[in-house]
Amino acid sequence: MDARELKRLLQDVAEGRIATDDALQRIRVQPFQDTGGFAKVDTHRRLRCGFPEVIFGQGKTSEQIEAILKTLLKHEQGGLVTRVAPSVAEHLQTAFPEGEYNALGRTFHVRGPATNEPKLGRVIIVTAGTSDLPVAEEARVTAESWNCEVKLIADVGVAGLHRLLHQLPQLADADALVVVAGMEGALPSVVGGLVDCPVIAVPTSIGYGAHFHGLAALLGMLNSCASNVTVVNIDAGFNGGHYAGLIARRMGQARLVADARESVRAPAAH
Repeated sequence: MDARELKRLLQDVAEGRIATDDALQRIRVQPFQDTGGFAKVDTHRRLRCGFPEVIFGQGKTSEQIEAILKTLLKHEQGGLVTRVAPSVAEHLQTAFPEGEYNALGRTFHVRGPATNEPKLGRVIIVTAGTSDLPVAEEARVTAESWNCEVKLIADVGVAGLHRLLHQLPQLADADALVVVAGMEGALPSVVGGLVDCPVIAVPTSIGYGAHFHGLAALLGMLNSCASNVTVVNIDAGFNGGHYAGLIARRMGQARLVADARESVRAPAAH
């Protein structure tokens, strides 16, 4: 249930189409639903936060993920699963033929009703290297799941800075940027010094020995001298895409409101 559905339910009560007790029962069971004793699915999250619960697939069986997804779909919320193994994806594709599996990003997405609405906000995902693409794809699918307009720009790391400068006109058009980098993690600082929007830095576990499985990139990003850079966890493409999606949607909604006000003020054509 989201804000629109709650409003519709209250209107149905006010206009006598549904009994008060029936509406109360629907609201009472919304916060979560127990699924087979192994998961308590937060069906209330979309109402609280604007986005449905996301399933972290790693460590869950195919059957558990299927049951959780069916619960979300029953509540018309759609479903996004991250860290999906190929064997699990095969099972899910059979159970949900309409679902979209991204092998590189290890995601599985079943679209909900909200995906038919107009796109809100612009997110650009930037990678330092090709090896960072799996994490970037997770971020891209996440931001697209939140109904943002998303573009991916790959392999523009600091070892060849001219490649990044060539993309500046596109970067300037973003409401939020997700910059994915491994090795020393320098790219978010460089990007942050070139744009006027929030930059979400995602360190990856790509690099040689002293890279310490992404710790070097994480610390480098946390110590960024670019003041518009914020950092999420190592390999956390979902978190980067989610954070960027929150920002971009707010910006997109603000533009829609501004456009509506402008159309009201505009003089009628004769």
